Amino acid sequence: MLKSELRQEIKARKCRFTADGLREQSLAIVRKVLDHPRVGKARTILLYHSMPDEVDTHDLIDRLYQQGKTVLLPVTLGDDLEIRRYEGPQRLRESHAFHIMEPVGAAFADLQAIELVIVPGVAFDGKGNRLGRGRGYYDRFLRQVPQAYKLGLCFGFQMTEAVPVGPTDVAMDEVLCG
Repeated sequence: MLKSELRQEIKARKCRFTADGLREQSLAIVRKVLDHPRVGKARTILLYHSMPDEVDTHDLIDRLYQQGKTVLLPVTLGDDLEIRRYEGPQRLRESHAFHIMEPVGAAFADLQAIELVIVPGVAFDGKGNRLGRGRGYYDRFLRQVPQAYKLGLCFGFQMTEAVPVGPTDVAMDEVLCG
């Protein structure tokens, strides 16, 4: 199956769920994240501020921040991700590119300090292969942090038998789904 076809298939599957249904699934997945040993041990975590069709990470971000962890969020700049420190909801602004909330402030430069990256995706397979939205933001960034444990996050219906991969795609170390 081509990447574009798989994206359409997952989009069709997602349409079968209500917003409330996705929110309930998100709560169960977030509980798994909070119980994950890598999350417990990590001091510096890169997360994502979820879009409406992704596993909802908004409460997760705040909970990890309140636990005293260094929580980082990506900001899209051109074709790349810039990483910034999360300093509370009052220090977020809506991006023009994707209309998601992004942190304001200086770039986080110590990429080697990132121990865990929690990554969204359109689809994942059992080998950790990930299908993104097609722009390559995460694949380019993940190559810069080889020391970080890569944890994919998705709804159960986003798991598929095989994700088509290319030479620039970066696999996850593990995928958590509900």
